[in-house]
Amino acid sequence: MSILNELADYAKERVAKAKENISADEIKAKALAMPKGNFEFEKALKKDGISFICECKKASPSKGIIAENFPYLEIAKEYEKAGADCISVLTEPSRFLGSDEYLREIAENVSIPCIRKDFTVDDYMIYEAKVLGAKAVLLICSILTEQQIKDYIAVCDELGISALVEAHDDTEIAMALRAGARIVGVNNRNLKDFSVDTGNSRKLRQLVPDNVVFVSESGIKDADDIAKLRETGVDAVLIGETLMRAEDKKAKLSELKGE
Repeated sequence: MSILNELADYAKERVAKAKENISADEIKAKALAMPKGNFEFEKALKKDGISFICECKKASPSKGIIAENFPYLEIAKEYEKAGADCISVLTEPSRFLGSDEYLREIAENVSIPCIRKDFTVDDYMIYEAKVLGAKAVLLICSILTEQQIKDYIAVCDELGISALVEAHDDTEIAMALRAGARIVGVNNRNLKDFSVDTGNSRKLRQLVPDNVVFVSESGIKDADDIAKLRETGVDAVLIGETLMRAEDKKAKLSELKGE
């Protein structure tokens, strides 16, 4: 079983447990009672030039512990000050050591939109994300059917939040587009063997129409990587480990932006 399938199965267990505390009807009612969002996440990615989604991540399956000391709120505020357009917050607890509380606190304390980075396997998790303060959720083609993606985008639309639909190859790009994705992310990390190749984004960019926001995710290390992606017409980049390992995150983000 791949790590991805393992994480998806664990997400199903987590949802089942969560439903014991707050029923599906209750979480849905809570989410719908909140003011409808204004799709702030996708708007932030549509600005001129490359937008930067900066990630708060303590650990990952491929790298283990990335940040022994993890003052997540401080990190998020630092990203905002440094000029990040959005913040990605890991809430997956087993392999990424994430937490819903991280997202709730960060969303309350920054003014830029946050995406809940998790393994969405049930619409319950989308309503939950809205309640936690997220302006977007991640939908991964590899663990969902085309119909699920379509249904989950409809839930996001009802709540006024965005769906970043992640694909790894041309088949999944086609699936995401058929399902109505308005933001497509290409993960440069192969989650089956953890190899990284930013060329994957450059190769797949041409398959996504210009009216769909294109995000390159993972493995982006320096301004040279960004320059190559900019040439390919990438709209946004999601950067995790490179920023998490940088002592001066503001200086690192400026360097990546080529400032």
